[in-house]
Amino acid sequence: MDVHSDDTEKKIDSFVANKDDAYFDPVLVDPTEELSLHRGLKARQISMITLGGSLGTGLIIGSGTALVRGGPLGLWFGYSFMGMVCYFVMISLGEMCAYLPHKKGFAGYATRYVDPAFGFALGWNYVFKYFVQTTNNVNAAGAVVQYWTLRVPIEVWMVLYIALIFLINMLGIRVFGEFEFWFCSIKVVSLVGLILMGLIIDLGGNPEHDRIGFRYWKAPYGPLRDYLLAEVHDSRVAQFLGFWSNLTTALFSYIGTELIGVTVGETENPRKNVPKAIRRMFFRILVFYIGGTFVISLTVPSNSNALFVASKSPAGAAASPFVVATTIVGIKVLNHIINAVVLIFVLSASNSDLYIGSRTLYGLAVERKAPRIFAKVNRAGVPWPSLILNTLVCFLTFLNATSSSSVAFGWFASLIASFGAITWMCISYTHIAFMRALKAQGIDRDTLPYKAPFQPYASWFALIFTGIVLFFNGFSAFLPWVSSSFITSYIAIPIFIVLWGGYKIYYRTSTIPAAEADLFSGKREIDEEEERFLAREKLKGPRSAWQRIWDSL
Repeated sequence: MDVHSDDTEKKIDSFVANKDDAYFDPVLVDPTEELSLHRGLKARQISMITLGGSLGTGLIIGSGTALVRGGPLGLWFGYSFMGMVCYFVMISLGEMCAYLPHKKGFAGYATRYVDPAFGFALGWNYVFKYFVQTTNNVNAAGAVVQYWTLRVPIEVWMVLYIALIFLINMLGIRVFGEFEFWFCSIKVVSLVGLILMGLIIDLGGNPEHDRIGFRYWKAPYGPLRDYLLAEVHDSRVAQFLGFWSNLTTALFSYIGTELIGVTVGETENPRKNVPKAIRRMFFRILVFYIGGTFVISLTVPSNSNALFVASKSPAGAAASPFVVATTIVGIKVLNHIINAVVLIFVLSASNSDLYIGSRTLYGLAVERKAPRIFAKVNRAGVPWPSLILNTLVCFLTFLNATSSSSVAFGWFASLIASFGAITWMCISYTHIAFMRALKAQGIDRDTLPYKAPFQPYASWFALIFTGIVLFFNGFSAFLPWVSSSFITSYIAIPIFIVLWGGYKIYYRTSTIPAAEADLFSGKREIDEEEERFLAREKLKGPRSAWQRIWDSL
């Protein structure tokens, strides 16, 4: 379906002719190419980054916590259920991104379709989330390297890690995109290898020739585990709590898949490439997250002392259930290879985290919701002031020096899950407002470059269920009372409310009626930019068979 329909063009002309409308804001139009981010991400890069950017500590390390608390069934079902919620959020975001692929992230959509105060709160919530998440991944990197040696202080590895990801981001979007493409490719190939390795181990292809099968799904290992049994004194309630805690852990693992809402501003031909990436997301969730946790549940007993939450857990790779699986069956050397793979996972995740944090802060600055200095870019289109600030925040990881890696990881994971849950809820609600605006202004969703399926039910389900998970995120802080866990589980909620309410009161903003929501500001400029790109591609002549295969990766 052609996105440049005559009907839509007429509506744009009408809108431009009436710029005195109360909800028109020239700030919503993207800056010129010379003064803003550059569209340098190719189809293969955006597709791979959409997948690989979210594959990090949540799946590779955090799944060990989920296995201990929820057992094999709780682990697998928790990740499967939250995978469905994640997919609903992604298709909602994909519809908005494909229609208006601007450079301000999804906070810009909230500003357009809901309320400027809502966009302000969502944007800063996302910035805070990546302040924490990048720091968390740097912390995880230090723990992974310590698997090989404890002679070098963990702070040294952290500094080297921070310097490396800062350098990659400073080199520009094309260099970043190429680095991330290869990092993510290694992650995808490695994870496929780990899943196959787990199946081979489970079926008896190990040094002990032990066919494990579903042994760890049976008592005393599973299928469910008693979590906080000493506090609730009821096995069924304890098993439910174990499963419920896995929903939060799974949410933490999936957080980051929404990065396509940020990368869309630097993606070539976004109206073609964004829908392509979104459509592939379902199968990637199915294979890597659901398939990966299933293999973990088969090969690692839920009562293993080697898993991350165990107080006697060794440092580094021992935190990963995949390494635990090889250690149990006596496979040597392979654990070092897996540790190197885990290190690449964390490097790629922290690299993309730093990228997203800097671009989100840039988007806020462009909309004048953050200091204008953060809207500055260099010749390569890198928002260097935003990048520097996000890099400096990474040094909060030195808090790890006074806490064990597992404690710090737990604190960071709770914070990230809370900020991430609020982000998902805001994206879902913004999409609901977007659909209302389309209907009120007479735009058929069938004319959009990408039409999200299962709507509006998918967005409402994601909004409500993610809200429930967020509300009960810190239930374990009450059993028994642990103030630090309570704060890290819920501090994101009052922060969001203060940001939203404070902006609303100070600027006296109001919720935008669906009939007056801004669906067109900046759209014509993006359309023209896309047409110029397609014209340049056409002048290059037909693509070779190898080039078409390469682009389809």
